[in-house]
Amino acid sequence: MAHNHDHGKNKKALMISFFITGGFMIIEAIGGFVTNSLALLSDAGHMLSDTVSLGVGVAAFMIGEKAANYSKTYGYKRFEVLAALFNGITLAVVSIYIFYEAAHRFFDPPEVSSKGMLIIAIIGLIINIIVAFTMHNGDTHSNLNVRAAFLHVIGDLLGSIGAIVAALLIMLFGWGWADALASVIVALLVLVSAWRVLRDSLQVLMEGVPHEVQVDSVVQAIRDVPGVIDLHHLHIWCITSEQTALSCHLVVDGNLKVEEGEKILRNVEYVLNEKNIHHVTIQLESSRNPHDDRIIPN
Repeated sequence: MAHNHDHGKNKKALMISFFITGGFMIIEAIGGFVTNSLALLSDAGHMLSDTVSLGVGVAAFMIGEKAANYSKTYGYKRFEVLAALFNGITLAVVSIYIFYEAAHRFFDPPEVSSKGMLIIAIIGLIINIIVAFTMHNGDTHSNLNVRAAFLHVIGDLLGSIGAIVAALLIMLFGWGWADALASVIVALLVLVSAWRVLRDSLQVLMEGVPHEVQVDSVVQAIRDVPGVIDLHHLHIWCITSEQTALSCHLVVDGNLKVEEGEKILRNVEYVLNEKNIHHVTIQLESSRNPHDDRIIPN
């Protein structure tokens, strides 16, 4: 029930953020053209990618709600990871484009309407704070889809702050290059976020071990369960950013009764549950007839 509650809360947070971000993105883009500010235009471009990403995130939650079937036995939850991967790529693309545009403006700073830029940037900051607060109510820690969208919003918030600082520097000192500098700083921060999202998304898609799982600790915990002689064929992987799976072969005393073997399984499952590994598949093997890895010829 708690998982369903978190799922609904995450989807609601993304949906509200989608409408707020999309609405202000149009206003900021118009303001950027009118004031000739790259800081505003780059932030509007980032907000465009945010709007798309938030929309993809909402769609991912909706698709992820579909029940598992014989075609997709794990269900559709991993679509959320694909959405996070898409978001990470768009973050990187937006950052690279901002670098490209800023390079020209460093050498030939255009005339910027700093007063209009300042007003729009302040409004943008307020909007982004509201959206960030809304997103923070979701699960930004363990849900990769929500975290990727949240990082987009944080990038927007930083972009608004950068635009405010740049507008003030232009107004007070006439430093036209401050507009391009603010854009580059924000682009660097966004690029770091993109790398983290891409790294975590690929880790899930490559069925890698979750970063928070220490394999040596898991192996030792299983071996410490009474009745376990050894284990092999251990696999730990991510189904989604919130669901970790494990499979292994356990070697136990060949003289054990069925009830005793089941007790060992329950104890191992309990130990793994304590380590936040809930999807477990374990095969028991007798010490008198250990698993043979060789392929038996026809």
